[in-house]
Formats: sequence, structure tokens, C-alpha cells
Amino acid sequence: MAVNETCTMNIIAHIHTDFPTKFGIPRQSGLVPDLQGRIVFVPEYRNPDALRGLEGYSHLWLIWHFSAAKRARWTPTVRPPRLGGNTKMGVFATRSPYRPNAIGLSSVKLEKIEKTPDLGTVLHVSGADLIDGTPIFDIKPYLAFTDSHPDARGGFAEEKRSYALEVDFPEPLLALIDERDRAPLCALLAEDPRPSYQDDPTRVYGMPYRRYDVQFTVADGKLTVCDVLFPDPH
Repeated sequence: MAVNETCTMNIIAHIHTDFPTKFGIPRQSGLVPDLQGRIVFVPEYRNPDALRGLEGYSHLWLIWHFSAAKRARWTPTVRPPRLGGNTKMGVFATRSPYRPNAIGLSSVKLEKIEKTPDLGTVLHVSGADLIDGTPIFDIKPYLAFTDSHPDARGGFAEEKRSYALEVDFPEPLLALIDERDRAPLCALLAEDPRPSYQDDPTRVYGMPYRRYDVQFTVADGKLTVCDVLFPDPH
């Protein structure tokens, strides 16, 4: 087999989420179950027959493109954020977006299948960890009897599994957030949106989510929201 052998993959759909940028997106799918997304198929793949039987499944695998992760070449080691961004690990021992092929894998819950007059059949999912507009290469049903391995070892990722921040969201600022957005937003903040190599207690960070730009600081394991902005959409 030639070393530089390549293949072409077709984009079948795009997912629409509440994340306009990479900042703040959960590091794994399912960490924040309340996050909503819509999968809209490109015209060529809007044939409803392709989804026949999908309603019988509760969860799906999404195979997608790390479209926002640009790098000229791949490297055999990366610096996982949960290890502080200072420890190198083999790329195939991580879920880093910087891979020989920038392909992502996410497990999401299928909430409903909607037939629309203008976009064809749209899939509504929850628990997604994708930026708005991410291209989807494929969708496969999740099969608990083969895909779930409760006794599997989690490697170095298991050591950081329980990491979370205490979130202090002052009531006057929380009141600016629509009620339906409060739970997922607080869950996102608890996951610590900062790059792991940054630990400046005086720095104010901004996390875009839906129509908000949430400003916060982090010190001694506590995230404190200090402002909620509403950027001009134009």
C-alpha cells in the first residue's frame, strides 16, 4: 500500500449548535446532556429512505470533521488539555483534533426526527460537543450491547474524569439568562472552558454561548461570573 494513499469522503450533513466558536465546547460528547443540536442533511442526502428504521434507536454515533482545527502537518505526540497542556502523549492515545485525519467521533442522544418542508428530514440530538456548522461524514446507530464496555480502562483520561469547578453565578447576572439556558450554561462553566495551560486568577475570560458572551474569572477551583454581554449579531 502506498504511504500517501488517500480517499475522498462526502459531507452528508451539518450540525447546528449553540457554539459559534471552539471556546467552551465540552471536551467529550455527553458531558452536558442538555445541549441541543440539529442535524440538517445536504440536498443530495435528503432522501427519507436513508433514515428508515432510525426511529428505533435512542443514541447515535456521529463521524465528523474537525473543521475548525487547522494544522499544516500531523505530529506523533500532542499535549492533552486535561493534563495541563504540558505533558506529551501519543496522538492515538488521545482524542485531540490534531490527527493525521481530522475526524471526530461523538455519541449523541436522538431526541426526535422532524420532517420539514424546506430542509427535508432533520434530526434533533442532545449531548453534542460540536461547533455550529460542523460537517458530518456519517451517522451510525449506537448499539449498547456491543458499543458499551463498562469495565473498560480509561487510561490517563480516567484520572481527570471527576474534575469540575464550583460555579458562582450571581443572581442578578443569572436573571439575564433565559431559564431554559441556565442549566446547560452552568454545566458548561463547571467543565472549565479555559485552556488548561492558563491559570491566571486575574484574567477575565469570555465564553460565547447562544446569544450570550459570559465573562468569568477562575481562582482556587471556583469560577465566578462577572458579566453577561449580548454581542451585536451583526
